[in-house]
Amino acid sequence: QKSRGGMNGRMAADLGELLVPYMPTIRVPRTGDRVFKSECAFSYDSPESEGGLYVCMNTFLGFGREHVERHYRKTGQSVYMHLKRHVKEKATGAAGGAISRRRNGKVFLDLELNRDFNGDEYDCEDEAKLVIFPDHFEIPLPNIEELPALVTIACDAVLNAASAYKKQEPDSWDEEIQVSKHARSLRQQDNGVRIPPSGWKCQKCEMKENLWLNLSDGAVLCGKWFFDGSGGNGHALDHFKDTNFPLAVKLDNLTPDIADIYSFDEEEAVLDPQISEHLQHFGIDIIPIQRVHNTNGMRPRVSEWEVIQESGMKLKAVYGSGFTGIKNLGNSCYLGTIMQVLFSIPEFQRAYVGNLQRIYDYSPLDPSTDFSTQMAKLGHGLLSGLYSKPPMKSELIEQVMKEEYKPKGISLKMFKALVSNGHPEFSSNRQQDAQKFFLHLINLVERNSVGLENPNNAFRYLVEERVQCCQTQKVRYTQKVDYLMQLPAPIEAASNREELIAYEAKRNEAEENMRAPPEPVRARIPFTACLQAFTEPENVPDFWSSELQAKSAGVKTSRFASFPEYLVVQIKKFTFVVDWVPKKVDLSIDIPDFLDLSRLRGTGLQAGEQELPDLTPPIVLPEDTRGKKGSPEIDESAAMQLAEMGFPLEACRKAIYYTGNMGPEMAFNWIIAHMEEPDFAEPLALPTFMEPGPSVAGSGLAATPLENHPPEESIAILTSMGFPRRHSVQALKATNNNLERALDWIFTHTEREEEEETSDALSDMADTTEPNDSDASGPQIKDGPGRYELFAFISHIGASTMSGHYVCHIKKEGRWVIFNDHKVCLSERPPKDLGYIYFYRRLSSS
Repeated sequence: QKSRGGMNGRMAADLGELLVPYMPTIRVPRTGDRVFKSECAFSYDSPESEGGLYVCMNTFLGFGREHVERHYRKTGQSVYMHLKRHVKEKATGAAGGAISRRRNGKVFLDLELNRDFNGDEYDCEDEAKLVIFPDHFEIPLPNIEELPALVTIACDAVLNAASAYKKQEPDSWDEEIQVSKHARSLRQQDNGVRIPPSGWKCQKCEMKENLWLNLSDGAVLCGKWFFDGSGGNGHALDHFKDTNFPLAVKLDNLTPDIADIYSFDEEEAVLDPQISEHLQHFGIDIIPIQRVHNTNGMRPRVSEWEVIQESGMKLKAVYGSGFTGIKNLGNSCYLGTIMQVLFSIPEFQRAYVGNLQRIYDYSPLDPSTDFSTQMAKLGHGLLSGLYSKPPMKSELIEQVMKEEYKPKGISLKMFKALVSNGHPEFSSNRQQDAQKFFLHLINLVERNSVGLENPNNAFRYLVEERVQCCQTQKVRYTQKVDYLMQLPAPIEAASNREELIAYEAKRNEAEENMRAPPEPVRARIPFTACLQAFTEPENVPDFWSSELQAKSAGVKTSRFASFPEYLVVQIKKFTFVVDWVPKKVDLSIDIPDFLDLSRLRGTGLQAGEQELPDLTPPIVLPEDTRGKKGSPEIDESAAMQLAEMGFPLEACRKAIYYTGNMGPEMAFNWIIAHMEEPDFAEPLALPTFMEPGPSVAGSGLAATPLENHPPEESIAILTSMGFPRRHSVQALKATNNNLERALDWIFTHTEREEEEETSDALSDMADTTEPNDSDASGPQIKDGPGRYELFAFISHIGASTMSGHYVCHIKKEGRWVIFNDHKVCLSERPPKDLGYIYFYRRLSSS
């Protein structure tokens, strides 16, 4: 594009004079400013896109060509830096290893390269210029001679700024850990030692944890004071003192991606570029081990990895609307699979993509921090087809025939940074539980949907809980809101139980004799057995009988008080073992395509049943907090110890408090018993002392959040600050009556409130046919028949939710489609029996 007015021959004074009116708006990025040079705030355009990216020289937000005008109109900010990266294939015959030519040197500096491009085969030519709106006057960069000094400094600072997501990216070990001086010259003994894939223990004691393999002679010994803080008896160090064999690798977390290597001689963690060869010397073939962090050293079943991903099959790639992949940012597939499924649901499409223009127009000045904006952006990115285009014919011939064409997909860096902000688990770069993220996202949608259509209505349903006092035989019926059905997987009901028992005996024998374990046997469990286990009564620990006014034995059963439009079913595959890591049980379930749960509908109080008196139990506080004002005393060191295991800090503090500061072990047991409760990670909120009185269960509803009219005292506090009563009630309801969160909610929803009072545009996109089965001020319940059809499922590969990989299959246009990160293909054999989370849609009553 030619610069308007022409740039050739202009004098420095002319350019300086041109920029004078805009100088007060041009800022130099300060420490803490995030510069968005790789992603548009409203779309997935980047400098590699056809129109490039415009970076505002005041806010440092990035905008694609379609959205920069909106930011200019809203803010009046006129000066933008336009960034464009030209990616070109190297000319044939180019000298191997030649340095890529760049038109203006390394212009974008920290800009992330598209990893799909092989740096040896492509040249990147970067281009930057200042653009002044509204006339689109262009000034090529660099232009030191003609630009005012302040503008030059600001431009250099933007071009040199680190990625806006640097703090979300994994730390580079390469800068901290050096290659060992012994790595290349290490001599390994030919002593015939072969290390089995499991059953290790220290050769000098019985320790089975914190074990290190000496890379010289294959000795397996325990550590003591190594950099990871693990305990032990120090036999690995003693062995070095006796033999001078310098290098050892930790066996516990050995994968192709992770190898903790220690040099006793250099007294520090080191790198070994030849670690694969050094391990193969002792029979450890690290290459085929899949990317699953497996703490017991056992290789995951190759069959699971291959079956779930449909490896080895010629899968046909699909492109266009609804077939856009999501790039894996490094252990982010738990997020990608959930979002793929959610945006295949019409309610989510309508709420965010259907309202896209309205959401964008009312977005705050920083759209990167607005949940609705980023949801609309994500939905549009997946459904527009703009980022899922088939290869051109020339590319088909050259790349597809060579199986080299890779669809780009979209990168959710901005979205992940927003939805994980402040969350100790999702803000990390570790793998997470997709089920937990689903509930986390449901909570975010709930908090940000006031004044908008709430797509959560499609998932929300009521659970009827019946608790019976074993001594008096009297019962209490309550209802609570839920979004997900957790289905037990009873191993004892496996159809191949004898085979499993025989395998377990062989495995134990192999472990005792330090031999390789037998081929794993997968449990096959009938789906009917899972449903039966769901309906079985369960004991209620610490049940307080209002009839006896004391603790008593109690049993609970759960049924559906209503059926949701979309039923989410999680198979409880994971169990906690001694090391506190949730391990997956290897099982297969014959999941049906069609499901009828009508017989699980609750019945309410039956003839002949007697209700327990409607009284609340007395509130008993631990001894050390009785009579004290202010916050309860909590052993923060014990809470941190639990938090380091990956549990939310607030949950750990509650666990310490409710177990009377009796230490982390007691608190851990509390965590395991309460971790599936909806307020598990909420801050500790103590009730005030009160006399026993009528409970909310008397209305037939539980205290969670159905009909949770906020306390008048809380409403009074907010209205006394000048907030409207209606807005205060909405804020308290959206945050489960938490005052501090309600205040935060009000400040982030002020525009939405004003807009709600002045606009009726919502009604155009609202689902006018949805039944309103509950009070308009409470959660909306879309009750209907309990007959369903499977339309999506998410599968997990690996031994633990804290590691592994997620893949999802979605039924579209009558065909199953596999979404494996950025790759989207027609599925040949959807592995429905190995799924982790299943999504069903209600069948029409016709």
